[in-house]
Amino acid sequence: MSDPAKVTLRPAIDSDAAAIAKLMRAALGTFAWMPVIHTPAEDLAFIRDIVLPRQQVTVAETGKEIVGFIAVSGDWVDQLYLDPAWTGQGIGGCLLSDAIAALPVVKLHCFQSNTGARRFYERHGFRAESFGDGTTNEEGLPDILYVRRR
Repeated sequence: MSDPAKVTLRPAIDSDAAAIAKLMRAALGTFAWMPVIHTPAEDLAFIRDIVLPRQQVTVAETGKEIVGFIAVSGDWVDQLYLDPAWTGQGIGGCLLSDAIAALPVVKLHCFQSNTGARRFYERHGFRAESFGDGTTNEEGLPDILYVRRR
C-alpha cells in the first residue's frame, strides 16, 4: 500500500536515470491517447544525457523506490511524472511546490487531452495562456501553455 507520509524529496543523482526513465514510461503508458514514439533505450538516453545534466531534477522516493520526479529548467517545468500507483496522494503537489517555491513566474506545457494534469495545474494556480495545435511538439498533440504568476 502506498503511504505518502513515507515519501521524501531529494535531488536526483546520475544513478537515478534508469529508475526515472522507467517511471516516466509507466506514467505515459497510462494514457491511451499518447503515442509511443521512443523506445525504453531512448527514454533512458533522454533522462541520462539531457534531463539530468541540464535541468534541476528532484525525485520523490519511499525507501529506495523513486515514485515521482520533477525537472525544472529556468522558469519552465519540463517534466513532472508519478508512478501510476502513487497518483492522487499529494506527491505531485509536493514536488511542484518545492521546485517552484522561489520562482515568481513558472511556465509549462500540458497536452489538452491530459484532463487530470490540467485540473492539477489549475488547482496549483496555473492559468492557460495559449492553446497549440500540436505542430510544435514531437507527439503532434494539441497542447496548452500554462503560466503561474505569484
